[in-house]
This record gives sequence, structure tokens and C-alpha cells, in this order.
Amino acid sequence: MSNAAADEATELHENAAQDVIAVDADDNAEGTVNRLDAHTGDGIRHRAFTCLVFNEEGQILLAQRAPNKRLWDTSWDGTVASHPVEGQTQEEATEERLEEELGITPDQYSDLRVTDKFEYKRYYESAGLEWEVCAVLKVTLEDTSLDPDEDEIAGMLWADYEHLHDHPEWYRQLRLCPWFEIAMRRDFE
Repeated sequence: MSNAAADEATELHENAAQDVIAVDADDNAEGTVNRLDAHTGDGIRHRAFTCLVFNEEGQILLAQRAPNKRLWDTSWDGTVASHPVEGQTQEEATEERLEEELGITPDQYSDLRVTDKFEYKRYYESAGLEWEVCAVLKVTLEDTSLDPDEDEIAGMLWADYEHLHDHPEWYRQLRLCPWFEIAMRRDFE
């Protein structure tokens, strides 16, 4: 990516100039690629994660993506999703995003774990796409204190996870993110 293109990408969104980890279908790293390049055109398969945050009552925290997000803006996620950077584990990347997006620190939970992994490719309007090998992590908050970053999170909602899992069609008005719908559909199987 040229410097001018990188500057333009940064103006689109501050993290557009960052790199993500390109991977094969088995999640083997194949180097790094520009994040914007990975999410435009035909896309580049890359490593990602989604973390499902629960409370001790079995409710999941749904987080609405901020309106400034380039892809799936104002859609509801369960709960955070992002990309690890080179040299970072899925757990380390998730801990970082939980704190950055929601103010959740590691002293609020003790059970962060990877529970699944899948590949998917989905286009979003004319803005771009996600082509990811996505790890699913889960965590249960012992302390549900939250301090959301408004640049990342537009809204929050605790929902009964079993009800949502069994009846996702009843939640269509929320416009769920595709990676979350896939992760939830695969859960309990």
C-alpha cells in the first residue's frame, strides 16, 4: 500500500492502516497484510476472533457496533470481535479488546477460553467483506461493571442466551453480525 493510500485509509478509520495476519484455511499464518486490503475487493483470508461475554445468570452481553465502523456499523455483536496482531495469541488479543471496548479487565473474569473456530466469508453492502478464520472465545464475568468506549460501542443489551440461541429469528430487528450468528448457531451442537 502506498503512503498516500495508507494516509487515505487512516482517514477512513484509524485502524485501516494496521496489518492483520493472513492465514490458510487451517489457520496457518502466511504473513501479514494491510487490514483495509483484507476487507475490500475479493478480500484476503485472515485471522480473527469473536468473544461471547456472559454473566453468571447465563445472559450474553450483546454490543452494538458504533456507527463509525466501516463494516456492520450499528449491527449487534456478541460481544467483541477483532483481529490479533502478529505475535499475539487469541486470548491476549481478546483481553486487549475487552478492556479497550468495554472497560472489562482480567480481574473481572477467570475463565477466558477458546471454544471453537470456523471459516466464513460475507460481503457487507458495497463497503467490503469479512473473510476470516474466526476463533470463538467465551468468558463469564464475575463483576459485570462496564465502561464502554463510545467510538466502539453504540449500545449494550443483556439477553438470555438460550432463548436467543433457540429463537434467533425473534431478534432479527437487532441485525446480528454474521460471525456472531455463525458462532451461536454452532454452539450447543
